[in-house]
Amino acid sequence: METKLGFVVAGLLLGIFIASMDNTIVSTAMGTIVAELGGLDKFVWVTSAYMVAEMAGMPIFGKLSDMYGRKRFFIFGLVMFLVGSILCGMAQSIEQLSIFRAIQGIGGGALVPIAFTIMFDIFPPEKRGKMGGLFGAVFGLSSIFGPLLGAYITDYLNWRWAFYINIPLGLLAFFLVIVYYRESAKHSKQKIDWWGAFTLVPSIVCLMFALELGGNKYDWNSHIIIGLFSAFAVLFLAFLYVETKAEEPIVSYQMFKKRLFATSNLIGLCSGAAFIVAAVYIPIFIQGVLGGSATNSGLVLLPMMLGTTVSAQLGGFLASKMSYRNVMIIFTVIFVVGMYLLSTLSPDTTRLTVTMYMIIAGLGIGASFSVLGMAAIHHFDETQRGAASSTNSFVRSLGMTLGITIFGIIQRNLFTNKLADAFHGMPQVPQGVTFKDPRAILSPEARSHIPKPVLEQITAALSSSIAHTFMWALVPAVLALVFVFLMGNERLTIMRKDTQISNSN
Repeated sequence: METKLGFVVAGLLLGIFIASMDNTIVSTAMGTIVAELGGLDKFVWVTSAYMVAEMAGMPIFGKLSDMYGRKRFFIFGLVMFLVGSILCGMAQSIEQLSIFRAIQGIGGGALVPIAFTIMFDIFPPEKRGKMGGLFGAVFGLSSIFGPLLGAYITDYLNWRWAFYINIPLGLLAFFLVIVYYRESAKHSKQKIDWWGAFTLVPSIVCLMFALELGGNKYDWNSHIIIGLFSAFAVLFLAFLYVETKAEEPIVSYQMFKKRLFATSNLIGLCSGAAFIVAAVYIPIFIQGVLGGSATNSGLVLLPMMLGTTVSAQLGGFLASKMSYRNVMIIFTVIFVVGMYLLSTLSPDTTRLTVTMYMIIAGLGIGASFSVLGMAAIHHFDETQRGAASSTNSFVRSLGMTLGITIFGIIQRNLFTNKLADAFHGMPQVPQGVTFKDPRAILSPEARSHIPKPVLEQITAALSSSIAHTFMWALVPAVLALVFVFLMGNERLTIMRKDTQISNSN
């Protein structure tokens, strides 16, 4: 039995690994992809399509897994993800790649939340902390590992292998879960909430594209962006209303009456918004301010990845020893300290100092990847765990999306204003200087064409804008800490009456 469980866990971890890694793996390969396929004005869709499909699918697949079983929808997610990966590797245009990334995203939306739910189903309470830590560590590790692997594959193989690499890993996961996972027959046959699905999915699509395209392809006050936000508001309000009438809603308001569930989602929303700022802007700071190499930009985040991996496992372990709240207090305080330290960055900050700050921030956020997932489904049985887990994953992803958009606007405005002040009164902007995108000065080639006094002004403006953005990111980080204090005193080992491992496993 233990051997079978080990194989099941391996299959689930592989599913989490490839799904969360593909959120970020194309980021460092995008320049090469655009150079080969063209479509510079459309490259944002490659990332957006995956995130939109993944987020829209999460709550729906979670609910369906409660109704008809975890295994079939985890396998469905794997198949869709692998088909999408193969098609992405074969794409001949940026439009094709975007469509195929959406197919991938549909699969990804099923894999991560259902994998966490299966883990909770098959392990008794005394083992869930350890396993939750392992699952959380793999989730955090793969999210940060994506850019590193993408950069390596692009440099030494071909960008298409960033997608083809999923095939052997996915097939192995498919085999392990198909052969060794035997789920219990305890499911809740319910009516499908079609109206909920038909209002939720397009509302998320409108929101994601408004956030992705606003300020990039279109101005924020353009008719297209305003129209997308308006459509999101109307559809989402319709979804909220529909859910009050549905017999079996996709997102049950009853769940949010559980304080532990509600606070876990709020913490995930806020901590995700703050964490993504660190993941995005630390590499920009190191390359743009300290003059680090852009070739292996994924390596920059390795210290944070190390801290995240360690604390995810430690948090899961401690969750079986003390309450979820006490565990999260410890690590969220560390996270707030880490974000504050990052807000003190300047052109004089050494690389070693940045590394230490990254480790502290990683240690702080890592535990949330394991503890919040377990806390969110603590009060629910097998008939509701899928919906609870997927809602938690959805809310965290939404927080990260909102964070990267809102703080991206803040950083760009700060950077633009600092540059305008620095070059005020000059007859023309120096060659190589852009008021819109700090990435334009990241490459050594671009920096070599900028006079040293001018470059110092630019790097000072970039450093200041990033430091102030980290300071603003303290707002959601501190809010996350406030919500942590509102969690109840529940702890993992209280759930002794919960279902134990089925003999069929």
